[in-house]
Amino acid sequence: MTAVEMTKNAAASNGEAPTRLAAVLANNEDAAAVAKLREARSRVREEMAKVVVGQDDIIEAMLVGLLSRGHILLHGVPGLGKTKMARTLARTLDMEFRRIQFTPDLMPSDITGTDVIQEDEGTGRHQLQFVRGPVFTNFLLADEINRTPPKTQSALLQAMQEGEVSAGRETYQLKPPFFVVATQNPIEMEGTYPLPEAQVDRFMFSLKIKYPTLAEEIKIIKGTTSQTEGNPLAVLTAEEVVRLQELVRGVPIDDSVIEFAARLVSATRPGEGPNVDGVHKYITYGASPRASQFLVLGGKARAILAGRYHVDFADIRALATPVLRHRLVLNFHARADNLDTDTIVERLLKFVKNE
Repeated sequence: MTAVEMTKNAAASNGEAPTRLAAVLANNEDAAAVAKLREARSRVREEMAKVVVGQDDIIEAMLVGLLSRGHILLHGVPGLGKTKMARTLARTLDMEFRRIQFTPDLMPSDITGTDVIQEDEGTGRHQLQFVRGPVFTNFLLADEINRTPPKTQSALLQAMQEGEVSAGRETYQLKPPFFVVATQNPIEMEGTYPLPEAQVDRFMFSLKIKYPTLAEEIKIIKGTTSQTEGNPLAVLTAEEVVRLQELVRGVPIDDSVIEFAARLVSATRPGEGPNVDGVHKYITYGASPRASQFLVLGGKARAILAGRYHVDFADIRALATPVLRHRLVLNFHARADNLDTDTIVERLLKFVKNE
């Protein structure tokens, strides 16, 4: 069966109107469109490898998040290269870039912008003029986001969800694409504030940055203590990113895969459906439908990045942990048994079948 036939069958099984991707495939442009995306993916990773050592899974997840119009939360101890990874990805994308260093004294207006009084030189009259903050960009790096109080953290909520900013009586639209990468230090460290659940839920993925292997650390030392430094080049423009985001949303997906994603998320909610042994006793609050949406969108992006024209159950399973780990609120039973959300998600994946 050809790729075009597979796509038509998948779209027909959904009972959906032809998507943009289905139309592209029907015009025999599938190979060119997907090849372009795969080429861009390879080039981005090649350019990032000039600066970033290892972390292939993290880079792949960041690309999936970008193409899904999601946002990324990078979690790890200081010194693991979270900021460098985000900055390097930004350099491979010819998009407007801004960086905010979150500190305890940062105010919401320092992020969104504020009204200032301006004097008209001709008339001498005064009027308010909105001065846009750093959130008005394409790629925003929110560095150490949990080192500022929740009041300031919440300044990003509307921008991340609706793509707009309200100031006074006016609402200002953000120009797409709008992509937020936030770095976070462990909350056990001094000077950190826990992110409110509503803020965390806006992020598509929560990614844990691990320590490098011995070989990787040696390569990091050699690359950062010499006179030569990698210079990654831009691979994609903002306009190309927007077009690729539209392409990803048009990837067909079978109803059975959507149902699997919904059942997986539903299984995180105590009191909803059958009790999941060894799971529900540890959860206070489960994931919202936003998790299901991100599973499906991420599955589409992951599939097409791999050169496939349909979403498989394996795509949903592969994304379950980064999508769900920051959306489950565990209770004291989990703390007593020394269980984290990753372990809970692993148990859920064993319970929820592809049937």
